[in-house]
Amino acid sequence: SMRTPTAMIVGLVLCPCGLLLTLTATLAPNWRQVSHIPNQPIDLILEQGIWDMCQERQSTHNRLCGQADELSYFEQVPVRVAQGLMPTSLALNLLGLVVAALGVRCWQKEPRHLLAGVAGLVLFLSGLLSLMPASWYTHELWALPAPAGSTLVVGYSLVLSYLGSCLEILGGLALTLSFHRCCKE
Repeated sequence: SMRTPTAMIVGLVLCPCGLLLTLTATLAPNWRQVSHIPNQPIDLILEQGIWDMCQERQSTHNRLCGQADELSYFEQVPVRVAQGLMPTSLALNLLGLVVAALGVRCWQKEPRHLLAGVAGLVLFLSGLLSLMPASWYTHELWALPAPAGSTLVVGYSLVLSYLGSCLEILGGLALTLSFHRCCKE
């Protein structure tokens, strides 16, 4: 039979989507938004990521990145941890997808269930590795240094990190169901 098990298809759809979301979350400088900064124009928003800091004027949409880090935001442990774990998660996700492609191999008569299961574990782990920094950052979001009196909100990169992590975890778990088929053989 040339049929690919549904769980494998689910895993191979969700995990690349998770990879794209996690990649965007890692690169886009918007883990946190700082607004209503005292002595600054009312429409100025500071966007902070894990690598860069940008400010944007809402009225003109003028955007300037590479802002000076006067409050040592990038030195903070949750930011440092995210700088380490997000790229690690991306690398593991890519590795997992390569192993999954070898395991599922639609051009073979039968999928290799053991390989697909191992890929699932790797992808599940990659999801956990991006979920951890997102969760820690969220927990510390209001404690990380910011100009006194400013308003802090969750940025879209943080939301994408959660979504990407969840897709990788679900896709990874779907692929680990292949172990069951492997044992039956």
